Amino acid sequence: MGDTAKPPTDDMWGAVLAELAERRPEFHSQGYIPRDFIEKFIPLGVYRHATPMQFGGEVIPPHEFLKIVERIGRVDGSTAWVVGFASSNTYLGALPVDTQAEIYKDGPDIVAVGGLYPMQKAERTSTGFRVSGRWKFASGSMAADYISVGLLDESAGGKPRAALVPASKVTIVQDWDVSGMRASGSFDTVVEDVEIPLEWTFIRGGEPLIDEPLFRYPLIGYQAQVHAAIGLGVAQGALDYAQRAGSYRGITGAPPVGERAYYRTEFAKAFVALQSARSHFLDVAEEVWEMVSAGEAVSPAEKARIRLSAVNMADTSSRIVHDLSKVSGAAIINNSHPLNLIRLDAQVPQLHASLSQHMYDDAGAVLLGLEPTTPGFL
Repeated sequence: MGDTAKPPTDDMWGAVLAELAERRPEFHSQGYIPRDFIEKFIPLGVYRHATPMQFGGEVIPPHEFLKIVERIGRVDGSTAWVVGFASSNTYLGALPVDTQAEIYKDGPDIVAVGGLYPMQKAERTSTGFRVSGRWKFASGSMAADYISVGLLDESAGGKPRAALVPASKVTIVQDWDVSGMRASGSFDTVVEDVEIPLEWTFIRGGEPLIDEPLFRYPLIGYQAQVHAAIGLGVAQGALDYAQRAGSYRGITGAPPVGERAYYRTEFAKAFVALQSARSHFLDVAEEVWEMVSAGEAVSPAEKARIRLSAVNMADTSSRIVHDLSKVSGAAIINNSHPLNLIRLDAQVPQLHASLSQHMYDDAGAVLLGLEPTTPGFL
């Protein structure tokens, strides 16, 4: 199967996460995670885990990477959102191999992000495409080496054609004014009259040209799992807070919340619901990883299980954060309150297109032997 990354020590992770906890207000105030902090994750193997092994990549299996995203999200959802996109380097496997060699010529730790929509018209030239346009939701763009943009291309068979552009050729518009995932820096990106060679474009979700296990793992499903893992981490952070806050007293003079039956009951329900969904979520990822590692094809049913476990994880995570919030006292409406910040982040993964509610219908159809109704579900 090839080498896998040597896990970093707990001390290494502990130092990075402690710095994250300290700098979290800074990141949220400015609305993005800066490059200097993103580089803290490079020695941890995060930004080479989805690089092809032939270019120096060191594989972290999906179920293990999901745990990494969860661990970061437990401290800050926005940072987990940005770092989670390291997994999307698997999309770059659809680029010509010579282009990939150029991307990784200076090393395997590449930060590539993308905001493909709205798709923009591009003029076809003799060597590629000439394009101008503005795209939304380029999460982590302030720290990127490369930024993908979406091109309208009839030859792409209904799938989006992505063009990979050096970040130096992209203007970033810092217009990210949101409540949840505030520090994800999901800014608009602008390209003005740039010619992009055909070999620097690829069909997102197209067949990879790299024959390695991670590139045989369902690419779109992996992205859904990563977004769900962000929600999982945020929910774990809510449980951590609720456990610490058992001694909290409100202004009414009532007993501490931990002495109230409804608080204990809600905490217990949240705890078991999250751990149950988490176990299923990670089990499915590990099972499919074992299949692709053994050279087995991933069936439509297995792809549906990935999507179903992800949407269930996102929904469960969001629900328990809000269930804990409703019994935690009125103080959480303060903007600076820890649980308020968690609450604002909690719903964002659930709103991502890859975790939309229609995924239940599609997964149910496939598991019943029918065709899904959403293009690209499989």
